[in-house]
Amino acid sequence: MSLTDIVPGRLGFGTAPLGNMFRAIPDADVEATLEAAWEEGIRFFDTAPFYGAGLAEERLGTLLSTKPRDSFVLSTKVGRVILDEPESSEPDFGEKGGLFEHGNPNKILHEWTADATERSIEGSLKRLGVDRLDIVWVHDIAQDFHGDLWVQKFEEARTGAFRVLTRLRDEGVIRGWGLGVNRTEPIEMTLELDEPRPDGFLLAGRYTLLDHEHALQRLLPMAQEQNVSMVVGGPYSSGVLAGGTNFEYQQAPPEIVERVGKIKALTDEHGISIKAAALQFSLAHPVSVAAIPGATRPSRITEDTAALDQSVPAAFWHELRARGLVNPAAPLPIDA
Repeated sequence: MSLTDIVPGRLGFGTAPLGNMFRAIPDADVEATLEAAWEEGIRFFDTAPFYGAGLAEERLGTLLSTKPRDSFVLSTKVGRVILDEPESSEPDFGEKGGLFEHGNPNKILHEWTADATERSIEGSLKRLGVDRLDIVWVHDIAQDFHGDLWVQKFEEARTGAFRVLTRLRDEGVIRGWGLGVNRTEPIEMTLELDEPRPDGFLLAGRYTLLDHEHALQRLLPMAQEQNVSMVVGGPYSSGVLAGGTNFEYQQAPPEIVERVGKIKALTDEHGISIKAAALQFSLAHPVSVAAIPGATRPSRITEDTAALDQSVPAAFWHELRARGLVNPAAPLPIDA
């Protein structure tokens, strides 16, 4: 089944910030933000056990417990299993190491085996308080792995998580599965397999105004040829395209700040928000079905829905391309 048959609307909600990403977020702010998303008509919610060691799933489950299960689409991820025991040492999550230091204290295992996949799904269902999932992504396969270890981990996922999720989809337990990653290579390798076949993928941070060249080279042409769809994660590049200071989970470097400044100057010239430019760019590729920005304030939800609906003049897109601020091969809304 294609993601286009599963995902409702072009705007979803990414719950990574609700796992206390970067900072501790009061429960009241979380509740208000999720309610604002629902009131704005958002019905696609994406989460993961990794986000605060289960905290984001728990918080999302509190909202969803008040809504009819058939009224929303829910995706979560496998590849990290949350244990009941506390973490006793400094966890090694590579570039994501300090993201969720304010989350739950539980120990997290990295594992993509069949057993771990089933345990992960069972844990997610419990934390979310639901009886079924719509989409399951294989999370961060190859994150910070290199050489033989990367091959080993991919093979673990291919013979473990991929096969379990394919079986669950074929049995009708879930509606679809794919990869949820911030690198293009594991998706490309998966699309090269004869089987099992994913229904789509969630690509975080790799198809934005600031970072899209690599995805355009090989991944997106492959996906388009095979009719495999993409959900865009992190359309604001960790926040720097939405007035924040982070890029790739770190403080944005000077060259990124400079490029954002050029884009912002152009959006100001045309009287549009930079969020509108960022969101509509990520959704302009034919493979894109939805974008899932995160938020921790109701006002951000209002901004996101306005950005999606804002009328962006064709002159802006022409100038964006003419000034070399996007790859010439990147599809723009004016090309549709």
